[in-house]
Amino acid sequence: MSAQDSDDTDRTRLDKWLWAARFYKHRTAATEAVDGGKVKLNGVAVKPAREVKAGDRVEITQVEDVRVVVVKAISDKRGPASVAQTLYDETPESIERRLRARETRKLAATPGADLHGRPTKRDRRRIDRFGGF
Repeated sequence: MSAQDSDDTDRTRLDKWLWAARFYKHRTAATEAVDGGKVKLNGVAVKPAREVKAGDRVEITQVEDVRVVVVKAISDKRGPASVAQTLYDETPESIERRLRARETRKLAATPGADLHGRPTKRDRRRIDRFGGF
């Protein structure tokens, strides 16, 4: 099954395409992301039923990553990951930005790294003294 064989039309709903391209595990998650403004089509926030076609530019925000992809093929059926990757091309700027953000996150200290478990009896006494209890 190739990307072109999976659908005879040249357009499909945005939420279906996002699900078929494996950006979201469930179609409802794709619909909620589009409704929540996390997905833009050609720079504009749209509704989940908006049709997407080859050549469209889709900006997808997931957690801390922003991906900008160009639609290469249309599919409304979810297939293997190897087929899903043929549905789009990520822009070089998007790849570069994601790699830089990943490196920045690696270098940042993890939250709570300076905490070492529960406070000791001595630590609790200090906390109580400064807390005014």
